Amino acid sequence: MAEQPVNSGNSGFNLRKLWPIGILVAGFVAFFAFGLNDYLNFDVLRENRESLLAWVDSNAVLAALTFMAAYAAVVAFSLPGGAVMTIAGGFLFGALLGASLVVVAATLGATLLFLAARTSLGDLLRAKAGPWLGKMEAGFQENALSYMLVLRLVPLFPFFVVNLVPAFLGVKTSTYVLATLFGIVPGTLVYATVGAGLGSIFDSGEAFSLSGILTPEIIAALIGLAILALVPVAYKKFKKRQG
Repeated sequence: MAEQPVNSGNSGFNLRKLWPIGILVAGFVAFFAFGLNDYLNFDVLRENRESLLAWVDSNAVLAALTFMAAYAAVVAFSLPGGAVMTIAGGFLFGALLGASLVVVAATLGATLLFLAARTSLGDLLRAKAGPWLGKMEAGFQENALSYMLVLRLVPLFPFFVVNLVPAFLGVKTSTYVLATLFGIVPGTLVYATVGAGLGSIFDSGEAFSLSGILTPEIIAALIGLAILALVPVAYKKFKKRQG
């Protein structure tokens, strides 16, 4: 007898589609179960700085690829520690190279999460949400690139939330990747530049905290970039009213 697809209610949703998001959830749980979260902090970086820098110096390509793989995994599994790793990237590889590695790895990890969420939960959410989701999709898709850039530029919401929501609003993969790739550059450069100067803080023996990185001036600059990203949206609305 042929095996029948497993459906949820009358929606026709195939539960087998949940396996991508199931893998990500399992990875998230395993991360804490094995205590790996204890290694994503500045004390560990301070204690192992000499051996890490020596390894990076002796194995530049391998170190860069390993760092990118670890960073992509942190983003894909929605693990805490992205800011710490971005600063560590600047510390280990320098501001520009570190930021470049982070941008590529974060975009890869975010895209994997986006595709997993869209494959696993997109159809189910549409079946359960009703017509309001279609209206939201239409409004978002009309200016998807601009809205995505704003969400990436200004840290209004946690990074993993911005990774997931577009998957449910019908954003094209190309638009998502483009907005992520360019939208995270300014913030990444800020954190990587801080990381490049972290050695002097370690040498001084002072404590280091993330709280002082996003100063009012930096936040104002990011908001300014976000406003520029919204210019096409405002122009379209203006043209509609004129027409």
